[in-house]
Amino acid sequence: MTEFTLAFQEGSPLYDQLYRDIVSRIRSGVLEEGERLPSKRALAEHLGVSLTTVEKAYGILTAEGYLESLPRSGFRVAPSLAAIPAPAPRKAPPERKEERLEECFSTAAVDTSVFPFSTWAKASREAVYENPDLLQRGEGQGDWSLRAALADFLHQYRGVACAPEQVVLAAGLEGVMWILLQLLPQAVFALEDPGYGSLRRLLDNLGRRWVPAAMDGKGPVIQALEASGADVAYVTPSHQFPLGHTIPAGRRGELLRWAYAREGRYLIEDDYDAEFRYASRPIPAMQGMDVGGRVIYVGTFSRTIAPSIRVAYLILPPELLEVYHRKFSHASATVSRFEQEALCRFLTSGAYGRHLRRVGGLYRRRRDALRDALEGWGEIRGAEAGLHLLFTLSGREEADLVDRAAQTGYRVRGLGEYCVGENPLPGTLVLGFAGLPEERAAEAVGELKRAFFA
Repeated sequence: MTEFTLAFQEGSPLYDQLYRDIVSRIRSGVLEEGERLPSKRALAEHLGVSLTTVEKAYGILTAEGYLESLPRSGFRVAPSLAAIPAPAPRKAPPERKEERLEECFSTAAVDTSVFPFSTWAKASREAVYENPDLLQRGEGQGDWSLRAALADFLHQYRGVACAPEQVVLAAGLEGVMWILLQLLPQAVFALEDPGYGSLRRLLDNLGRRWVPAAMDGKGPVIQALEASGADVAYVTPSHQFPLGHTIPAGRRGELLRWAYAREGRYLIEDDYDAEFRYASRPIPAMQGMDVGGRVIYVGTFSRTIAPSIRVAYLILPPELLEVYHRKFSHASATVSRFEQEALCRFLTSGAYGRHLRRVGGLYRRRRDALRDALEGWGEIRGAEAGLHLLFTLSGREEADLVDRAAQTGYRVRGLGEYCVGENPLPGTLVLGFAGLPEERAAEAVGELKRAFFA
């Protein structure tokens, strides 16, 4: 029985160590099919452990099918178990370089250090303790209190003309788009090019047809939009992503006339980054210009509060609101009612407005620090608003710039990654600054510059 010599270790039960040792011998082929094991008493004496220890180990092995207990024959290795390949040892994942883009140049970053923890916690506690009815299902469209607060806020801050009845809440932009795709089942979507890659992928995954909408310096080109055959145009008038420009009033009027020209046409206005403007006050939403009920207004709190606040909203024009009620009259809310109530309190107390002013000042300083560090060795565009800017090095290949940055430890994105058609600004990087501390800007940019010109 010398083959059962086992050096027990401290830290785990002896029966478990014995069980694992026998399993290992069976799976590696040391113990073959049908081979008889020592009796419980003999093995206990040999290993210097109690009979109970061996009984427990044999009991587990038998229950799991590794051993068979046969009358007057003791314990044998069960058939078809010998030499089962043992799993290969797990390799440690390769050591990853510090992905400093997530802190510095990511266009998706927000600074959660300025999240109003105490104010939000207070609103959340009040929501839990003062509203037991929130345990019920609630309206599928969202709780009235939040919809009313949101309608009032959007009217004051964004010039949106709507009633609480028109507000529909959903879990994130994906939830909003899923609802819209049900409301517009046959529509062909025009998506800004360059624009959101995630939106294109979402429509592809759902089997929905879309066409690229060519852009110029003022927004979607109306002639190209007319020729595209699209029924719905998804636009970001306040701060186009990723080019960063604002659609002027004249082009907004042209877009509205395009929508009015044919029944069933709509504009989806994504008010992306509209809260953050550094050269002027926020520009009113295009929805406020709509007199024909053709603008669907979309917004979220992911950028202004935190990405985990999965509350997005639609402002539906009256015609689509009727379709919504027909299709979703029995739906349940997709956003937690406690989170809805906390957000409602956050809005109505004025805390959200104060938070916007605070975080807006922070991002302005970070924008300034990045712009100052980049000044003089490339062309900067789109820094008047939002949380990113464009940086162009004429004559350089974007792929080469991205690779050189990665070798230094930074992950940056080229403008071409957001394009379906021709890249309008070759040699351009899209650099976010919301995650870039002011004191790190000069150092980070200096490292990029050395990598680009090495």
